[in-house]
Amino acid sequence: MAATTKQLNIPNKEISHRINFMYQAAHTALTCGKSQEEANQLCRIYVRSLRKIAKKLVLRLDPNIKRTLCKKCDLLLIPGITSTIRHSSKREKHVILKCKDCATTKRFLSRSTNVLFTENPKVVVS
Repeated sequence: MAATTKQLNIPNKEISHRINFMYQAAHTALTCGKSQEEANQLCRIYVRSLRKIAKKLVLRLDPNIKRTLCKKCDLLLIPGITSTIRHSSKREKHVILKCKDCATTKRFLSRSTNVLFTENPKVVVS
């Protein structure tokens, strides 16, 4: 018996590839050797178009991608380049990610029991 390969039927596969390309282009724009202001502007263009595509086609962005985007200024948050990271344990242990450009902060719980919705095996549709 020959092994058969199943092709995954991913809805909006082409759009997912386009969003992935925009994310990678924004990351590359920030890490290349251009001036910081030019790189930030180019990154903002890519991130805005990424969000417009996802919004127009009513697609949810992956939480791992959403966590690396600034909601206020549409900049890709790369630690050390465009953002700073702090660990705090005042109420509960959490990570604070602060944008260097607009000073917007994001807080993420860092509990070992905290599982993202997309990583929960009970939610995966087969």
